[in-house]
Amino acid sequence: MRRVDKLVLQEMFGPWAFGVAIFTVLIMAGSFLFELTRYLSQGVDPFIVLELTGLLLPGVVAKTFPMAVLLSGLLSFGRLSSDSEVVAVKAAGVSVGRVMAPVAAFGLAVTALTFFVNEMVVPAASQHAVDLEKRIQSQLNGRSAQEMSQGVYQDGKLKTSFWAADFNFSNRTLSRVVITLYGDDEKPTAYLYVRELQYTNEKVWAIRGGGILTPASGGSVETFENAYPSGVPNPSIDASPEELLAKSLSNLDALSMEDMGRQIEKLKKSPETTKLKEQIANLEFGYWNKVAVPLAALVFGLVGAPLGIRSHRVSASVGFWLAVIIIFAYMLLADVMSISAQGGRVPAALASFLPIAIGLVVGGWLIHRRNM
Repeated sequence: MRRVDKLVLQEMFGPWAFGVAIFTVLIMAGSFLFELTRYLSQGVDPFIVLELTGLLLPGVVAKTFPMAVLLSGLLSFGRLSSDSEVVAVKAAGVSVGRVMAPVAAFGLAVTALTFFVNEMVVPAASQHAVDLEKRIQSQLNGRSAQEMSQGVYQDGKLKTSFWAADFNFSNRTLSRVVITLYGDDEKPTAYLYVRELQYTNEKVWAIRGGGILTPASGGSVETFENAYPSGVPNPSIDASPEELLAKSLSNLDALSMEDMGRQIEKLKKSPETTKLKEQIANLEFGYWNKVAVPLAALVFGLVGAPLGIRSHRVSASVGFWLAVIIIFAYMLLADVMSISAQGGRVPAALASFLPIAIGLVVGGWLIHRRNM
């Protein structure tokens, strides 16, 4: 049986690597090629466009890992079938279910790889890609900065709000910041202007370049250097650069499971939770999807391999078409579940894992059919 396992694994790896390459090219071309060429035509530095391409690549590659397992299963078992090796294995008394064991092992290995890349590589690359793309857009629109604002609540009351003329995620800075302090009646008590705030390793926003304090009552103006004036409550910005960036994100690739977990917990504690239900649902769906998407590698393997077992008269090109159709059907179901989860009609965890469960059932049924 070890020889059979080794044979199957060797057969699957080559088509999987090919699938990763071909799907990556197709997704990059379909999703980003037009935008990247537009930047070039508008005079953006080619090296910046190349950098953006490199930052977008990990997120695309991670998505192609599971897809490629499907193509690998279809092509490798199609080849084994055409050479009558599947027939020989079955004639030796080995069931199709047992032959699927190395397929499952390969799918789980790709699942682990996908999860690792999604958590350790993709978030940082996507965050920098979002930041770089915003800066490109700002320059093309005649602006040199991207604004940022947020309110800080305490016991259900607005205590602080800030507006920054420029948020630089790469440098982890907020520039030309106006901070408004509020009293218990939620009316402004003072305004602070800070030239720059730098997010430090101690996870605090430190003052750089000093600032100016202006009482809302119209009293005397006070300047300060690298510490807030005495008698003024610390107007802490209760958010990291990643959390500030997340406010404007539609692509959750830029957040790890840990980042999304913190965001969900913070939003649920917000006094405006009822207004944020859709955002919370979207984050919860993204959170569980961080596990569900890698698991698709296992599902695609167990679906693709038995479908690849075919008669000699069936063309090898059928494998490509089957891969495209199955991936399209899976993505369609996942999109329906995503919309349902964001609308609150389906729990986020159920919406994320239902396509996986359906895929496993279909895979089990196909293996049973091929075993008959």
